[in-house]
Amino acid sequence: MSIELLIEHYGLLAIFLGAAFEGETAAFLGGVISHRGLLTYWSASLAATAGSFAGDQIWFFAGRYAARWGLVRRLMETPALARVTRLLERYPTGFILAFRFLVGLRTISPIVIGTTRIATGKFIILNAVAALVWGQLFTALGYLFGHGIQQTLGHLPLHRHLLIAVGAAAVVAAAVLAFRKMKLSARHS
Repeated sequence: MSIELLIEHYGLLAIFLGAAFEGETAAFLGGVISHRGLLTYWSASLAATAGSFAGDQIWFFAGRYAARWGLVRRLMETPALARVTRLLERYPTGFILAFRFLVGLRTISPIVIGTTRIATGKFIILNAVAALVWGQLFTALGYLFGHGIQQTLGHLPLHRHLLIAVGAAAVVAAAVLAFRKMKLSARHS
């Protein structure tokens, strides 16, 4: 079975699961794949949106359920989680709308939110809005990147196109993490 057939049969599921558990790279690759015409843009972006929403809901309910565990309460007192909690308490709506865009806070934030008194209904609505924006944005970035690669290098075989996209996503992620680490080091100096 060719990679194209695998994507046509399982691509939406892969984007959904990837967006739920990993995030940006899955949505970005969904955009690249939709640029190649193997999936429609709207189906890829909606799979990314739904995956992001579902993943964050699962983590939220995990936080809601685990909030009474001693281990979770002790973890909430660590400096990093205490900082997340302070941001959440100060700007609850803004934080819920923005956490998925903040590197390093994507998975832990819905767990922390689940341990607070924020109403489940409020989280569901804000999570849906943020997931919709996030899914459209990262899928669109992948689509535009795919177009740029094709304009620059011509029509490459799909596996090369995807390798370039994964490499670019890895470089951007590494740069963001390095910048964040430098910023944290400077703050503690």
